[in-house]
Amino acid sequence: MIRLFRFLKPYWVPVVFVLVLIFLQTLSDLYLPTLMADIVDKGIVEGDVPLILKVGGFMLLVAAGGVICSIAASYLSSKISVGYGKILRGKVFSHVENFSLNEFDKIGTASLITRTTNDITQVQQVFIMILRMMVMPPIHIIGGIIMAVSVAAQNFRQKFSS
Repeated sequence: MIRLFRFLKPYWVPVVFVLVLIFLQTLSDLYLPTLMADIVDKGIVEGDVPLILKVGGFMLLVAAGGVICSIAASYLSSKISVGYGKILRGKVFSHVENFSLNEFDKIGTASLITRTTNDITQVQQVFIMILRMMVMPPIHIIGGIIMAVSVAAQNFRQKFSS
């Protein structure tokens, strides 16, 4: 599988863009609980309705931004995967053109077509999963740690500044 990544060279810019979109989506996912805490701690406890509406509206914007980033990342990763499959199919076709008639008789044309189609489709699906599902958890972990440390630092400053 690692050797197949060399065929991604034409798509390195969209891959980076997908990673940035996933990062932004993760940031929105991680920022929403902080906004909800602000609504509860400052808005509900103090009875500040304008603050609740203001932060609630901002939460809607952050959530909408996360949705847009998620949709764009899914769309781009699908486009990249399809282009990647096109390159792989071209390489496989070029390789199969060099087969002798004896090799065609041995493997069978129907079997060759079925295996090629299914295998490349599976590689495409794995690539989409790598771009979308295997990249997001590490970003969530790193972002969660950063958010936890920043909240702990704020609480520490508030506790000892009083």
